Amino acid sequence: MQPDSISGFREIEHTADWELEVWAPSLVDLLLQAAFGMYQLVGAKISPGPRHIHQLRLEFIEPETLLVDFLNELLYIAESEGIIFEHFDLSIESDQLHAKLVGAPIISMGKEIKAATYHNLNIAETNHGVLANIVFDV
Repeated sequence: MQPDSISGFREIEHTADWELEVWAPSLVDLLLQAAFGMYQLVGAKISPGPRHIHQLRLEFIEPETLLVDFLNELLYIAESEGIIFEHFDLSIESDQLHAKLVGAPIISMGKEIKAATYHNLNIAETNHGVLANIVFDV
């Protein structure tokens, strides 16, 4: 974890896939940082034109499931609709994530991620918030 920033992400060297270390003060902030980190990994560039709004609701049992499902939903939307999101309004109520996502069409992506995985995934509580390492299948 970077001691000088309250939230963020950094790429971790991985033999075959891609891995991100993500940290934030809360689970909602961790989801945001993971999304931004994933988009940075793929080198996503979006159109400056009109924005698209998506509403999303995900049920979950544990934080790890939520993180993987959320990232994979973002990947699915990017692939099926050609949209990357830049603004996120997220809230967690009980066992549901409610999300309002604002984004635009993809101009280009340098790399492709197939999926966020459960490989070695653990969301840990720290003195500074939450920390997770996420491995992406490429």
